[in-house]
Amino acid sequence: MKKSTTESRRTGSSIKKFSTVDAAVRLMDAMAIAIDNMIEEVKKPVDPEINGSARKAELQSVKQTAVDCKDLIRERQSLEYMVKEFNENGEIEEDKDYSGGFAEKFSK
Repeated sequence: MKKSTTESRRTGSSIKKFSTVDAAVRLMDAMAIAIDNMIEEVKKPVDPEINGSARKAELQSVKQTAVDCKDLIRERQSLEYMVKEFNENGEIEEDKDYSGGFAEKFSK
């Protein structure tokens, strides 16, 4: 997949060409903010005064946030590889598998 710059989008009164790589970089920036927010949520202590099913639900919520954060980190890493490949080769290959990065080797 070559870098897409053929489509245009309107931003206010000007027209800006769409760039797949620029969009990927903007998405990576947004993902970094989301990851930081999720990490802060996981760090929050569970209220020791709640018991039973409420405590179990709270702990499950923390666990799910951690799992979602891990998935988001993997997706962000995929985007990083795509952008790096484009910067090095001038294009992004469609058939490239980005799932075997450093974090994935040690995730299990």
